[in-house]
Amino acid sequence: MVIDVHNLNLRYGDFHAVRDLSFHVERGELYALLGTNGAGKTSTLEIIEGHRTPTSGTVTVFGASPRDRRAVRPRMGIMLQESGFSPDLTVRESVRLIGALTAREDTIDRVLAIVDLTAKAGTLVSQLSGGEKRRLDFATAVWGAPELVFLDEPTTGLDIQSRDALWSAVDRLREDGSTIVLTTHYLEEAQQRADRIGLMHKGRFHREGTVSELTHTLPSVIRVTLPPGTAALPLPAADLGGGRWTIETTDLPKDLYFLLGWAHDNAIALRDLEAGQTSLDDVFRAIGR
Repeated sequence: MVIDVHNLNLRYGDFHAVRDLSFHVERGELYALLGTNGAGKTSTLEIIEGHRTPTSGTVTVFGASPRDRRAVRPRMGIMLQESGFSPDLTVRESVRLIGALTAREDTIDRVLAIVDLTAKAGTLVSQLSGGEKRRLDFATAVWGAPELVFLDEPTTGLDIQSRDALWSAVDRLREDGSTIVLTTHYLEEAQQRADRIGLMHKGRFHREGTVSELTHTLPSVIRVTLPPGTAALPLPAADLGGGRWTIETTDLPKDLYFLLGWAHDNAIALRDLEAGQTSLDDVFRAIGR
């Protein structure tokens, strides 16, 4: 186990930011910590990264306190939302500086090649675009292939090609055994890549599990348009008006097969037919309902 959080609490005066939070992250996992704005995920990560002391509860990283920087920090890479690189340093100088602080071995050329910044090695940070700065953030976080990498909104501001390159680099890290903790507002990235997801709301876990486990907490949906004068559907359905109907189901294959058979037997044309499992977006929207 790489990260173990047990009964974690954090208060800012009268505000209870994190409430009795418990979870763990296994070696080699990509764990996505998601949540609504103000859910407490940033505070939680700051504690795990060793930047903040909890009010109560225990947190261990590699079996040690995250505040034990000598034991934990050399094994950890962190990509923050904003890195704060000096604008007067070049890209090469920035990577060299962060690399020297990690106590991990690597080469500047290798790291710059990962994020396609080799041609920008002599460019001042102040002259980089927003997307290039994010790529620099990632480069410094993965210097020396750390065992644990925190990615905080890693693809914000990146174009499609840069996103693909970043995720390819993450895949290579995982192949080498690295553990990844991700926070993102791009839910499709979490849905496609996370082994498990912790979904926070008001300081607590609203839900936790695999993508399949989370999406199966809500029913699947069938949407269809019926011709005027069609008899009532053979399944419980909500009338959306204009001939549009929606059916919620916990057994999508069975109910869809039944609906298609009914339409065939009654020579009814089902127009604009849509059917699918609940997405992570739907689970996210259901928070607080």
